[in-house]
Amino acid sequence: MSVSAFEHPFLSGLVGDDETGKLFSAEAEIKAMLAFEAALAKAEAGADVIPMDAAERILTVCSSFKPDIAGLHKGTGRDGIVIAEFVKQLRAAVGGEAAQYVHFGATSQDVIDTALVIRLKQVCGLFDQRLSALEKAFVAIDQNFGVRALMGHTRMQAAIPITVSDRIRAWCEPLIRHRQRLDTFSEHGFAVQFGGAAGTLDKLGAKAAGVRKSLALELLLADALQWQSQRDRLAEFAGILALISGSLGKFGQDVALLAEMGGEMELAGGGGSSAMAHKQNPVAAEVLVSLARFNAVQLSGMQQAMVHEQERSGAAWTLEWLILPPMVMATGASLRLAAELVDNIRSLGKG
Repeated sequence: MSVSAFEHPFLSGLVGDDETGKLFSAEAEIKAMLAFEAALAKAEAGADVIPMDAAERILTVCSSFKPDIAGLHKGTGRDGIVIAEFVKQLRAAVGGEAAQYVHFGATSQDVIDTALVIRLKQVCGLFDQRLSALEKAFVAIDQNFGVRALMGHTRMQAAIPITVSDRIRAWCEPLIRHRQRLDTFSEHGFAVQFGGAAGTLDKLGAKAAGVRKSLALELLLADALQWQSQRDRLAEFAGILALISGSLGKFGQDVALLAEMGGEMELAGGGGSSAMAHKQNPVAAEVLVSLARFNAVQLSGMQQAMVHEQERSGAAWTLEWLILPPMVMATGASLRLAAELVDNIRSLGKG
């Protein structure tokens, strides 16, 4: 049994998302960490910081290296971070004179934060695609049912008639803004983290900025001064996640209420009841509400994690590890469920 519902053997069938989950697997994180180490060696060799033959050896090993996971588990428990043991194993695999140039001038946070950003950039692309698909699905429903009448409700009471188009607009327009937020964030938010021991890249001297720029270019990330104690980018991204799931939660809540009232919406694919065989429960709609509330609660934790003392925090950083991946998973699941729910709308409004 898993502690996390997102990875639970059967609860993940409800709130999980395989495509998003793969980006937060141990395999994906190790791949991203190896990408950092390989790109660092290449950038440093290009700036004559380390020998070219050492960089070539490091790149070769990084392309196929498989760490001892049990060793990483033990090392993380001992050191509080995975990188000390990870680099130890990688250096052993590289061997010879080249081993001393593995991870040269970098610190653990450089690897972990950059590996996170690499994967968050992939998440952003995935979510942008799903939001775009949802917009198109809402447009299709609008084309089919938009002119139909729908009773408007204010403060949970019947108000005046509206059209289906009016309701769909409230569901769809926030998603367009969220895509714009993701696009804007992509311009600056996915930045390489490279600062060395205390953020000064002291081992690289005058070549530091050039190496960092080359490293960012190699990893297809933005070049920026170290941000290891500045967590506003991650908090901002978490805020966008909460906005996406929140808007989808509004959609789910509206659908659940329409299903409760009956007469104005026909849904396919509802969930069954163990006690009442006649019921078709609006499961996807309900879970969208739950996931929206989950992310809203987690967002406050990401704000707390912005309080990094001095040049590096252990406590605040660990808090991020506990919170951000589940927020990403909840958002991925929300987008998956919303797509399923839209596809299951067979009729909306009174024609």
